[in-house]
Amino acid sequence: MIHLATNHRLFNKPPRPRWHRYVMWSLMAATAISLVLAIQLYAILFGDNIKVATPDESHLFIRQGATMEWVTTHLVKRGQLNHPRQFLWLARIKAGDRPLASGHYQLSNGMSSLQLINKLLHRQQTPVKITFNNLRTTGDLSKRLAQQLETDSASLSSAFASQLLLNKSGFTHQTVAALFIPNTYEVYWTVTPDDLFVRFQKEYQRFWDSARTEQSRRAGLTPVEVSVLASIVEQETTKNSEKPTIAGVYINRLKTGMPLQADPTVKFALGDFGLKRIRHEHLLVDSPYNTYKYTGLPPGPICLPSIASIEAVLNYEDHGYYYFCAKDDLSGYHVFARSYNDHLANARNYQKALNRRGVK
Repeated sequence: MIHLATNHRLFNKPPRPRWHRYVMWSLMAATAISLVLAIQLYAILFGDNIKVATPDESHLFIRQGATMEWVTTHLVKRGQLNHPRQFLWLARIKAGDRPLASGHYQLSNGMSSLQLINKLLHRQQTPVKITFNNLRTTGDLSKRLAQQLETDSASLSSAFASQLLLNKSGFTHQTVAALFIPNTYEVYWTVTPDDLFVRFQKEYQRFWDSARTEQSRRAGLTPVEVSVLASIVEQETTKNSEKPTIAGVYINRLKTGMPLQADPTVKFALGDFGLKRIRHEHLLVDSPYNTYKYTGLPPGPICLPSIASIEAVLNYEDHGYYYFCAKDDLSGYHVFARSYNDHLANARNYQKALNRRGVK
């Protein structure tokens, strides 16, 4: 009988070298690290990074020359970045240190870093709403708009007084206030003053459609003259309900050639809008805006009339009144009269009321 000796080397695999294990563990570790980095990179690129808690925090205004570092610092101060370091790292890769174009950008809660960075780099602006009312001069308008836009009031004033733009639009320095219809408009925050002027011209043409133009013709006025008269009505009362009645008084006076004798025009001529009582010496000022001294309409609006005042002139009340005076209860409403004697009586009552209250 032959016995075969068992040879373990024939049936068992030789042990692997130690370096093989090191390679395997290294590959597993590298894979894990790569997976973690990939997850982090995905979070940086596409994960939620922007927090918006209030409506104000949804607006990001970037002025000319700002960089991604400024954006990062600004958002950190507002507590709106979940991962500021990662955001800045990605921003530097995408934009470098070059300045960004100015603009207004809308932020949304949960916006990713990549979404915001691309929005800034491609200048995907969101328009802003500008609003103005209760203004006297185009200088006041420039200041109001400068608070809502990137440009400054001096640049706006220069554009609104530009002879080139005035000639193109058909307005003059005296009548240009009629161009600006108080309302709310959507524009880009970065709009230039010249472009804004052109925009207002388009809005003016849209406002003065065929229906309103026909109404002004029936009133015997041009659209600019309607705005001039509306500016007087605007300064006479804050009560929209009686504006058509006051407009009717002035229409009656214009038709009969009577001077308008509007106190607000005297204030405008004097440049003193704080006057509470118009006295005899005030009426002596020699100005085309002094409607006590000169008949007809003044050469331009004395303020930027509201749409309500413009509509009041277009839909003026047809009546027989030629006079009106503030009520002696100082309520802001007026009492109307057909005859001068009745008007004098109303005026005396009003003067007595002012005297009782010590109004100078």
